[in-house]
Amino acid sequence: MSIELRMLAWSVVLGLVQIALAAIFSVSQRGLGWAAGARDGVTPALTGVAARLDRARANFLETFPFFIAVVLVACLLPRHSGMTVLGAQLYFWARLVYVPVYAAGIPYLRTLIWAASIVGIVLLLTALF
Repeated sequence: MSIELRMLAWSVVLGLVQIALAAIFSVSQRGLGWAAGARDGVTPALTGVAARLDRARANFLETFPFFIAVVLVACLLPRHSGMTVLGAQLYFWARLVYVPVYAAGIPYLRTLIWAASIVGIVLLLTALF
């Protein structure tokens, strides 16, 4: 398995962990009754770490489809290079570090880490042309 595909697989694991963390912290604030219920009413707003973990999860889900696309196209063409490896690793490691930094509420560092993950996607995309 190529490094790019390995980073893709680990990113799936990271995404699942983020979903689980966001759910656990959400249930801790909103209660098990809310989580098990139909959620037809107004959803109570999350605050603090729970809110930040939920936003980090949503942000991951916004960027992940682009990462999937460029990794799969790079593998199908095949365009394996140092740039694709760096791009895939940069995306994964930046997204991994992003979670605790966002949960801790560190604003500027969080933005720099997010930008690094986007640079990873751009590196992969650039290698396709």
